[in-house]
Amino acid sequence: MDNRPPLTPACRTLPEYVRHWAEAAPDRRAFTFVEHPAPHSRGVHRTLTWRRLDLRVRALAARLAEEAEPGARVALLCPQGVEYVTGFLAALAAGMVAVPLYPPGLPGHADRLAGVLADAFPTVVVTTRREVEAVREFCADPSLRIVGADQVADAAAEHFRPVAVDPEAVAYLQYTSGSTRAPAGVEITHGNVVANARQALTAYRADAHPVTCVGWLPLYHDMGLVLSVAAPVVRGLLSVLMDPAAFLHQPVRWLRLLAAHPRALTAAPNFAYDYCAAAVTAEQKADLRLDGVAALINGSEPVRPGTVDRFHAAFAERGLPPDRHCPSYGLAEATVFVSAARPGEPLRRFALDRDALAAGKALPARPDDPRAVLLAGCGTPAGQRVRITDPATDAVLPEGEVGEIRVQGPNVGRGYRNRAAESRDVFGGETAGPGAGGRWLRTGDLGTVLDGQLVVTGRLKDLIVVDGRNHYPQDVEATAQEAHPAVRRDRLAAFPVPGPEGERVVVVAEHARTAHLDALDVPALVRAVRAAVSVRHGLRPADVVLVAPGTVPRTSSGKVSRALTRTRYLEGAYGRPVGAAEGAR
Repeated sequence: MDNRPPLTPACRTLPEYVRHWAEAAPDRRAFTFVEHPAPHSRGVHRTLTWRRLDLRVRALAARLAEEAEPGARVALLCPQGVEYVTGFLAALAAGMVAVPLYPPGLPGHADRLAGVLADAFPTVVVTTRREVEAVREFCADPSLRIVGADQVADAAAEHFRPVAVDPEAVAYLQYTSGSTRAPAGVEITHGNVVANARQALTAYRADAHPVTCVGWLPLYHDMGLVLSVAAPVVRGLLSVLMDPAAFLHQPVRWLRLLAAHPRALTAAPNFAYDYCAAAVTAEQKADLRLDGVAALINGSEPVRPGTVDRFHAAFAERGLPPDRHCPSYGLAEATVFVSAARPGEPLRRFALDRDALAAGKALPARPDDPRAVLLAGCGTPAGQRVRITDPATDAVLPEGEVGEIRVQGPNVGRGYRNRAAESRDVFGGETAGPGAGGRWLRTGDLGTVLDGQLVVTGRLKDLIVVDGRNHYPQDVEATAQEAHPAVRRDRLAAFPVPGPEGERVVVVAEHARTAHLDALDVPALVRAVRAAVSVRHGLRPADVVLVAPGTVPRTSSGKVSRALTRTRYLEGAYGRPVGAAEGAR
């Protein structure tokens, strides 16, 4: 029996694709959400076929049309699950603008949620029966209409009237994670998201060889939304979802879903692969078969070759092929996907001279040189153009020189909501040189091209400049976390602060959960971190502060927020509760 979906049609919007698959493959599974109601549960599956998905989308779209006109903004405050998917697609089908968010109870994100709601100013909120009261209490606006996605009857679909949607119209607002500034709503059009889904399908070779999309990334995050909703809808693929909290509680659950679905394609930030390698036990590995994994996308934060090596070493005996890791680069302003390494190709590794890199040159170094920087190649773009430019002159730089990454393609968003000047600056960049005409997206990210591969080196705004030399914070952080076993991996931030003679560098790090403070020699840890950073970077941290687990703030997508950490440090929020460098303040 041929289980492959029919060939992908050329639809203009995601709701059109839903309708197509409902007619072409009505009984094929579309979305499955795996709930884990008990600590050691293997999961309870809730599945929508394409026919059922189409019915729920039309019913909810009809209900939304009773509450607002086309063009109105619809905030999605649903927990992870099929209601999130139907709510998002229903808003688009009704000609409204979806605003992917999360319920008020997400720990540590209430202030951001309030700020985004104030900026988006939605007319309607879509949530679930379980969250209605919490949403009503949080929003405290009697004029805001609240719709429970799972409280709308199927019969409402009879009242659905299709809305003619312009592909150039805004489909949703993707709020940036806010790691370096206040969240801004990127206007993503219907054409943008369809184009980016197609680009991702091509890059990960899922257009010609159907896969099952398996993911735990939150659907309010750009990578989760495109790879777990948009791409499967465009290609007619099965998407298997789980809650991020279920993954964090037991990471083996993610791997079990990969093993259970042939040709599984999945995506996660770098930390998730390290987490699995460290936390999944030998007993849990015993029943895993990972030889059918199609692609392991690694994005959203810097990709470390060492992480890839640790993950493969941990699961090679379970059949995991070594060529499935796909380091990728993207950003919300480009919908999400920009460039990726292709599955089936070996990981491209680059050992670069640290001093040359700080001066803007990507020169090779010996991998075993302690001053070498090890980076992974993020492949090549699909369906878009990428240039490396001088941020000051806009000139295109040759291969091997470091500059700002700029992007041009049908996936680049329209701009930021209500931020005309910033939109012109970021989305309307001009690039000098032959063949570089038109508008270019200024990503704010630094990178270079080596052997045809995009290599991302850092964030322009995050650069630490001390004594006229550039230092990449993620590089300093990597050194700091290797300096002492009590420093918690990927839970630390390095950033500059003003000093009497120029910028100084500060490191704020969480201690490992397994470390007991009463048994820790904190001054020795601080000395170890300062010594390691000094030797590898020629940079002496002015302050090293050790804080409790969960103290270093993270963005809604899970990345450490250096900007917020810096702000809290300067405000004295950390004080010296656990440990700080002697005489640093």
